[in-house]
Amino acid sequence: MNLDHLEEYTRLDPSGMGDWIDNLAEQCEEGRKLAEDFALPAMGEISQVVILGMGGSAIGGDLVRILMEGEAKVPFFVNRDYELPAFVGPETLVIASSYSGNTEETLTAYQEAKRRGAQLLAIATGGTLASWAEADGVGLITIPGGISPRAAIGYSFVPLLIIACRLGLCADKSQELAATIELLKKLRTRYGRGVPQEENLAKQLARKVYGRIPLFYGVAGYRSVVASRIKGQINENAKHAAFYNVFPELNHNELVGWENPGLTKQIELFVLRDEKEETDRMRTRIEVTEEIIRPQVAEIIDLWAEGDSIMERMFSLIHLGDYLSYYLAMLNQVDPMPVKVIDRLKGELSKVR
Repeated sequence: MNLDHLEEYTRLDPSGMGDWIDNLAEQCEEGRKLAEDFALPAMGEISQVVILGMGGSAIGGDLVRILMEGEAKVPFFVNRDYELPAFVGPETLVIASSYSGNTEETLTAYQEAKRRGAQLLAIATGGTLASWAEADGVGLITIPGGISPRAAIGYSFVPLLIIACRLGLCADKSQELAATIELLKKLRTRYGRGVPQEENLAKQLARKVYGRIPLFYGVAGYRSVVASRIKGQINENAKHAAFYNVFPELNHNELVGWENPGLTKQIELFVLRDEKEETDRMRTRIEVTEEIIRPQVAEIIDLWAEGDSIMERMFSLIHLGDYLSYYLAMLNQVDPMPVKVIDRLKGELSKVR
């Protein structure tokens, strides 16, 4: 496929995934307004925050958790399971986030949190979670429907961030959020479908990944979450195997696995970098690791974050990854929207009582 032939996008993307990626900035703006207009109920003492979610909703929680690590007055946790940690109780704020409102793991954990007397909030488009929240008198932020959950990261991230700020759990983030939204608008003019491949980094990267296995390395912190996010976007949008790992942990195990030659030449390794965050020691760790691995892979590419704040730099890499996954879907000649194997799994699970 010629990625500069715009008519091909209409054929392969009838659901408009490309439009949703383009409109991330506007989605963040709408998510901000919804959260600011939300009638936040009175809360008691909060000792910890637990965000319930799976998939795209959980990634939104992880991004907030990472931003909170350096300044939040209480710990933030993301719970991707049916079960809750034993510490959840009356001084725990539990925020159930499910785009569809029907995620079974989130619903099960919500009921357990309710049973334990936790303080509850909910974010959903509707579904069972919205119905339960309304019946239970739980504060509910209703977000717009009609979007794939993985393309709704603005709705899964921004309301959680605004809630944390409004509760006084962190410093005000309004200026950082505004700058992030402006950066997303600028990146759209560089990565969008109408930008020719010779000027479009996202299209160029998709070409490199096509026919290969992408592996993303990020440093513990926000880049580890972004590496996971990009990996998941490539899996779902492009129907393409992808993997990720995290510095410095990978240096204690995975690094040794590269010693077996001949197995890894189809791997395209991307390392997520940040000039503002990397210490001299971490820079050396990354560069030596790349030197060791380079002979064993097809190529190593450093992807550098942009922006002043961590939020901006985080979303600069997320947006690039979203576009990369989309263009790879086009090269793979697949509709980025359907996730048939996930639907099949859910169908089989629905038979189990």
